[in-house]
Amino acid sequence: MAQHDSRAARAPMPSRMTAGSPASGGLARRGIASILAVSIFAGAWPASAQQSGAPKGLIRDAEIEQLMRDYTAPIFRAAGINSSAAKIYLIGDRSFNAFVANGQKIFVNAGAIMEAKTPNEMIGVLAHETGHMAGGHLAQLRMELANAQIYSVIGLLASAAAIATTTRGGSANRPGNVGMDNGGMMGLMLGPQELVARSLLAYQRVEEQAADRSALRYLAATGQSSKGLLETMKRFQSEGLFATSRVDPYLQSHPLPSERLALLETAARANPAWNAVDPPALQARHDLARAKLVAFVGDTAEIGRRYPLSDTSLAGRYARAIQAYRFGRVADAASLIDGLIASQPGNAYFHELKGQALLEGGRAAQAVPSLRKAVSMAAISAPIRVMLGHALISTNNPRDVDEAIKVLQGVISRDEDNSDAYQFLSMAYDRKGNIPMAQLSAAEALFAQGKYVEARTQADRAQKQFKTGTPGWLKADDILNYRPPRI
Repeated sequence: MAQHDSRAARAPMPSRMTAGSPASGGLARRGIASILAVSIFAGAWPASAQQSGAPKGLIRDAEIEQLMRDYTAPIFRAAGINSSAAKIYLIGDRSFNAFVANGQKIFVNAGAIMEAKTPNEMIGVLAHETGHMAGGHLAQLRMELANAQIYSVIGLLASAAAIATTTRGGSANRPGNVGMDNGGMMGLMLGPQELVARSLLAYQRVEEQAADRSALRYLAATGQSSKGLLETMKRFQSEGLFATSRVDPYLQSHPLPSERLALLETAARANPAWNAVDPPALQARHDLARAKLVAFVGDTAEIGRRYPLSDTSLAGRYARAIQAYRFGRVADAASLIDGLIASQPGNAYFHELKGQALLEGGRAAQAVPSLRKAVSMAAISAPIRVMLGHALISTNNPRDVDEAIKVLQGVISRDEDNSDAYQFLSMAYDRKGNIPMAQLSAAEALFAQGKYVEARTQADRAQKQFKTGTPGWLKADDILNYRPPRI
């Protein structure tokens, strides 16, 4: 696990929780994408900005991405949503939230997974977001952003949510003061965030309630309990995420937690599967995902508190293995990771962790077998394949570089906006002496990251070396002619 904007940091995000950069539209001819977000809880975004060491941006991790796909698969079927078209992205934000943006894309905060004690709690959140997608709530808000990059969405929504929260709640010392002075409001609203902020403030409470009702239907249809969704509503109420004592409910975009809970409780308990429990194997995977996030995101005190030495569970051992690797205790990390593999030889993500530890410890050639094994075991493993490509390049063996190009091209064929894949592909082409393709790949990596000026510079250099009308020339031309949309 790693973050795109923290590549130079010593502590990467989980198991190559690579900070990828999935984008929604990409180049100019890829169409129009809506970026309005519908979150399970308005006002959750700003919390992460106040937490020291909290990761930022999108993160990629094969294990957690697969878990989220498995959580949503039955829900999507019940909602009539094509699971191959819908995407789920993980955001390095420690607040408990999830939201829908850019069409059929669900964004899940790392904090939601870290704090959800059971799969059912997380599934309830995902069912709610699916309700927004199936209900067409994004389309009804009538806001579109041509060719929006996912990173642009994250930045705009974070700023807009901060504005919305400030507008609704006032300062921390004045929890219900809705009336900002005009000058302060104008200062916040200047720039492209204005329309997004207004749209967030214009959410219809009825749509939130409709999404809750849809979630209950999907859970019942799939034989899953609605306890998790109810627990999430109780969390919002008990933790006081809304300062409700002096808030005018008619100025809110979402129903107040107490109102929402009252509406949900009776219907939730009527679910025939109310007493259903998560399968033990699924709970075990959820526990591992939580441990991974805590170990990569938390400091030593938090990791030790959540997973003390007395915790001999697989999740506890996983957390301590990641902690040892992350903080440079190489011998301890190797021993702990080998212990995990001995416990579950068929767990692709334990082999991935071993490969990552070896790669980042400067032992690329030794990392390759572990990463190959992980790729062979994981059904969908773009982050692992990118790491394998990185390892192959780092061996400095010419034949390995050829394989790296094939591996990374395979990733891009399925995930064309994966900036890490482009970045390592650029390195591989450079090793081969193919400078035009190296420059083009670098341009596409920068473009996927939203660095449009730098991308155009690289694309211009590359295009001059391609024959007019060839695929490479056309790709460079797309980047050169792209202009970020103005909201």
